[in-house]
Amino acid sequence: MRVCVYCASSDHVARVYHDAASMLGRTLAQAGCTLVYGGGATGLMGSLANGALAAGGEVIGVIPRFMIEVEWQHPGLANLELVEDMRERKHRLLAGGEAVVALPGGSGTLEELFEAITLKRLALYLNPIVLLDTNGFYAPLQRFLLQMVEQRFMNRRHLDMWTLVQHVDQVLPAIRDAPAWAENARDYAAVRD
Repeated sequence: MRVCVYCASSDHVARVYHDAASMLGRTLAQAGCTLVYGGGATGLMGSLANGALAAGGEVIGVIPRFMIEVEWQHPGLANLELVEDMRERKHRLLAGGEAVVALPGGSGTLEELFEAITLKRLALYLNPIVLLDTNGFYAPLQRFLLQMVEQRFMNRRHLDMWTLVQHVDQVLPAIRDAPAWAENARDYAAVRD
């Protein structure tokens, strides 16, 4: 299974986030999953990749050319795909992936996550999306998304587009148990009833 993971590049976050990222990398590798991520060496990106590589996992990095120019790439990757810009990177990360996992991160992580959710809402991406709520990071976002539904900006069925989990060992079961997303989801992308 090819799993796309979005996460932060900041090194200046609490150790608990790095530990969870490293553990997720190891967990995916031990399960035989291919990890696809942003190709960076620092922050949660680095911890994630290092965890997977240490466990003998296959890791694919996708990185824009300008990040190579400032040497942000992970030097230990055997498979680093170079793209022209952030837009192409996002497309390549998601394309061919069988699941998305979002670790804590900043605006880039949230942009990638919301693009995946939006594409799923429009039935252009049908696979599981899992948010790893390390240290309660995604709890405010979960409340905000629920508010969108309650105030009728999204349909109640849209709450099935993602799964929020608390611990790394819940990620793969959440992917396996995610409700199937229908190809006709576009029919209820807009709230009409």
